[in-house]
Amino acid sequence: MTVRRLWPAAPLLLLLACALLPALGAQQPPTTAPPEQDDRVTIVLDPTRQRPLIRLAIPAFRGGQGLAGPAAAAARELEATVRADLEVSGYFAIQGPADFRVLQLTGDPSRDAEQYRSLGNEILLLGDVRAEGERIVFEGRLFDLQSGQGILAKRYRGSFPVARRIGHTFADEVIRYLTGGRGLGLTSIAFTSDRTGNKEIWVMDWDGSAPRRLTGHKSTSMSPSWEASGAGLAYTSFFNGPPAIYYVDLATGRKRGIVTSGSLNITPTFAPDGSRLAFARSLAGNIEIFTAARDGSGLRRLTHSNAIDTSPAWSPKGGEIAFTSSRAGNPHLYLMAADGSDHRRLTSDGDYNDGAAWSPDGDRIAYTSRRGGRFQIAVLDVATLENRLLTSGPGENESPTFSPDGRKIAFTSRRSGRKQIYVMDAAGGNVRQLTREGNNDMAEWSRR
Repeated sequence: MTVRRLWPAAPLLLLLACALLPALGAQQPPTTAPPEQDDRVTIVLDPTRQRPLIRLAIPAFRGGQGLAGPAAAAARELEATVRADLEVSGYFAIQGPADFRVLQLTGDPSRDAEQYRSLGNEILLLGDVRAEGERIVFEGRLFDLQSGQGILAKRYRGSFPVARRIGHTFADEVIRYLTGGRGLGLTSIAFTSDRTGNKEIWVMDWDGSAPRRLTGHKSTSMSPSWEASGAGLAYTSFFNGPPAIYYVDLATGRKRGIVTSGSLNITPTFAPDGSRLAFARSLAGNIEIFTAARDGSGLRRLTHSNAIDTSPAWSPKGGEIAFTSSRAGNPHLYLMAADGSDHRRLTSDGDYNDGAAWSPDGDRIAYTSRRGGRFQIAVLDVATLENRLLTSGPGENESPTFSPDGRKIAFTSRRSGRKQIYVMDAAGGNVRQLTREGNNDMAEWSRR
């Protein structure tokens, strides 16, 4: 096969586009009780200013020490999940059990409030766990240490396997109540992994836990794209020959073809309302951007250039589509209206820019940018076109995706020698590795 290599050291999807053209003619959620809270206590945070970290005291959860076997494991997992979610959220300065060894605590929140305050804490989080047969019961409470009053109480029951989900759910409630923001505990990240031999579509919790495989095509499957409801994913797969676009329903695991005609269909992205898909499609030996209904009908061509146009990304409000094009020579990011009109170039810095990923508010785009011969993650202000790099140092970094709250970015990096998925703050920094088994790439954060 003759391979026409258009750009050196290109990320995988554009290389596929160049190489192929010449040859091609869940678990149930836990139950929750209504909140028991005192509405007279209010915590006010000014959204126009940078939020100071809330100083949160979290002593060891009570009750877990008396459990054994699966119940004890579930209790440990639940507590660890709550602590990790709140710690990584960036909203809190947390003190834990080791910090409280200097205190003489009684276990009565009203009597202990002054001691917790002496270490600078503002809020106290208490957790109680117990087992009822094959179920774990968790009660989480928040206390305002200034007034000594309880301000939030939640109770959950669920089977041992959903202990982690209970922890995510409660952590999200704490974040919502204390900050007004949304937590990430119940969000998911889809990605491509070769850990079982072939590249398949996988999904994991946002913190890298609970990975599970969605496809088993024993071929190459890639480029997952969530629909806004979170019910399913579109993706590209070669399992039936030429790359085509398929859909997997997360609840049933059923797969179906969406766009399977033609020689090449790649990089799908759902419109925010889920009614249509944008994707790259080969047409007479050239790759252009198309849209289609979610069942594959109503194909419509949006771009008309002699260059390769690929990797569309639908804006959060649905009115625009960012995409990658080589029409200026090297790949750069462009923006057009969702009907294909009003093209304009977004990037100029760097000699290779690809993989636009919108922030939830639509104000920023994260993307892969080659600077000084190395791929890094950059972020662009859509209005001003100002951009800056978020990563640096050794190892290629690519394929960014924003979290649903816009505060985090997951991305692929080779810094460990193999492709793995990491997460960092949206401004860069606080990098954490999420995957370790096999090679993992093309992360896509769920929209809710």
